[in-house]
Amino acid sequence: MSSTIDYSRYQTLEISRRGPLVNGTPSVLDIRMRADGPGGNGKLPTAGHEGHWELSEIWRDVGRDDSVRAAVLRGSGMGFSGGGDLALVQDMATDFEVRSRVWKEARDLVYNVINCDKPIVSAMHGPAVGAGLVAGLLADISIAARSAKIVDGHTRLGVAAGDHAAIVWPLLCGMAKAKYYLMLCDAVSGEEAERIGLVSLVVDDDQLLDKAYEVADRLAGGSASAIRWTKYSLNNWLRQAGPSFDTSLALEFMGFAGPDVREGVASLRERRAPRYGVDG
Repeated sequence: MSSTIDYSRYQTLEISRRGPLVNGTPSVLDIRMRADGPGGNGKLPTAGHEGHWELSEIWRDVGRDDSVRAAVLRGSGMGFSGGGDLALVQDMATDFEVRSRVWKEARDLVYNVINCDKPIVSAMHGPAVGAGLVAGLLADISIAARSAKIVDGHTRLGVAAGDHAAIVWPLLCGMAKAKYYLMLCDAVSGEEAERIGLVSLVVDDDQLLDKAYEVADRLAGGSASAIRWTKYSLNNWLRQAGPSFDTSLALEFMGFAGPDVREGVASLRERRAPRYGVDG
């Protein structure tokens, strides 16, 4: 374990400390996904080549940092996360090496969040899509603003719903709701997400960050061993779903080598509905 983690290497994540002092150091790590970072568009945080890797890697550092007792993950600009940068998606569709690397990062992102021994609180506002949503819904306490618009957009892009979908959606909201939202890519509002059990809490937009900090501070002030071991025990439910997750991720990335993803990317660039073998 180390208390001297250098977070300055992260370029798409803005990291600061706050919360209760432990041995003179603020014990809550505040992680903000930057809309203006490399690959960002200034409106929503998007995961390009660098951002995707950083979001998978940060949880290893959080786990290694013995000065951290809890972490808050939040977005910036107009929303929580805008999904994968289209340039990255295009590279994945055409370059086997890129596809292989991003597959490993996608796997690591899920398992690193699950295996991080510190409690994670997510604060989701506006659109919540893609790699950011993975960490947002796998967080130990997920808090959504009423304005939140949660979308798993995989099938809209022309690939299987991989990432975190198979490992956690059926457990949180049941198989019927999971199939409906994951197959159709319909948006889930903050209020609906709380109603079906997809998130822990929903709050008014202007209360989101205060509530996330309040929860993180309570976690940081509690018994570190009791909270971490409770997380570890409960996350065995997710580990049991590991084979389903691994299969879904493999099928997702197999889809990136197929023809439908080209139409999916084109439709997003042209801001139109995709046409997957349907006339009209």
